[in-house]
Amino acid sequence: MSSLEYIYIAGHRGMVGGAIMRALVARGHPTKAIVTRSHAELDLTDQAAVRAFFAKERPDQVYLAAAKVGGIHANNSYPAEFIYDNLMVQANVVHEAFRHGVKKLLFLGSSCIYPKLAPQPMAEDALLTGPLEPTNEPYAVAKIAGIKLCESYNRQYGASHGVDYRSVMPTNLYGPGDNYHPENSHVVPALIRRFHEAKVNALPEVVIWGTGKPRREFLYVDDMAAASLHVMNLPKTTYDAHTTPMQSHLNVGYGEDLSIAELALEVSAAVGYSGSIHFDTSKPDGSPRKLMDSSRLQSLGWRAQTSLSAGLAMAYRDYLKTTA
Repeated sequence: MSSLEYIYIAGHRGMVGGAIMRALVARGHPTKAIVTRSHAELDLTDQAAVRAFFAKERPDQVYLAAAKVGGIHANNSYPAEFIYDNLMVQANVVHEAFRHGVKKLLFLGSSCIYPKLAPQPMAEDALLTGPLEPTNEPYAVAKIAGIKLCESYNRQYGASHGVDYRSVMPTNLYGPGDNYHPENSHVVPALIRRFHEAKVNALPEVVIWGTGKPRREFLYVDDMAAASLHVMNLPKTTYDAHTTPMQSHLNVGYGEDLSIAELALEVSAAVGYSGSIHFDTSKPDGSPRKLMDSSRLQSLGWRAQTSLSAGLAMAYRDYLKTTA
C-alpha cells in the first residue's frame, strides 16, 4: 500500500461532503488522493455498483456524507424514499468498505435521531429513549441504523480486522452548497430564498410556516467539516475513552439555539429585506426544541468558529452565486 492515504468522500457534491473536501485540500491532502463519484457515476443504492467501485478504487478511509435529505415538507411527502434510500446507501457503503479492507470510516448522521421530547440539551445517551418526531421518523430511523451498523462492525470486526468506524451527529447545518429548492429545502436556505425573492420583487411581507416559537441550533457547514476531520483523526484510544461500544456517536453542535422567529430576523438582515414577517400557525412546527449537548466533543478539543451572522452572510453570498 502507498504511504499516501486515499480518501473516499461519499456525497462530495452535497453540502457536507463538499465542505469535507475543501477541508482536506486546505489541510494539504493531495486532490489526486481524494476519491469521488457523482450520483450519475455511482448509484450508492446499487449494491453491485458499490462493490465494483470499492474493488477498483480500494480507498483507505471513507467519509459517508451521502444521504437523501430534506425539510419537513420533503420528509412528509416522501417517507418511503427517505428510509429506503438512506438505509441502502449506508448498508452498501459500510459493508463494501469492510469487505475491501477499509479500517477507518466516518458516518454522518443527524440530530433528528433523538426523541421528539428529549431533555434539552440533547446528550448522546438520549438515543432510543422515546418516540421520534413523526414528520421525519423514517429518515431518523435510517440514521439510527447507520450508527448501529458502524457499531456492529466495530464490535464484530474491530479486534480481528482493525475496523474503526465512527459516527458524528450534526445539528442543523447551513452554508455553501446548500439546497435552495422552494419546497424540499431546510429552514435556513428556504428562508434565504424567500427573503431574497421578496427583496427583489419588493414584496411587503414574507410568510413562514409555523408559530416561530420552536428553537433550533445552526452550525456553519465548514465548522462541521472541521469537526469531521477532527473526529476521524483522533487516536482510537482517545475516541474509545469518550464513547462506549454501543453508544459510540458524538454530537456536533454550535452550542446555542434561537427561535425560528429570531432566525427569520437574522436571515432577513443578512439578505437586506426590510418588509414584515408573518407566521402561518396552521402549518406544523416540528419539535419544540433541538439543542445538542456537544460537551463530549468539546472536551476532545473542537469548538465551532463561525458565528450565525457571519455564517448567514457567507451563505447568502453562496446563494447569489448559485442563482446568478
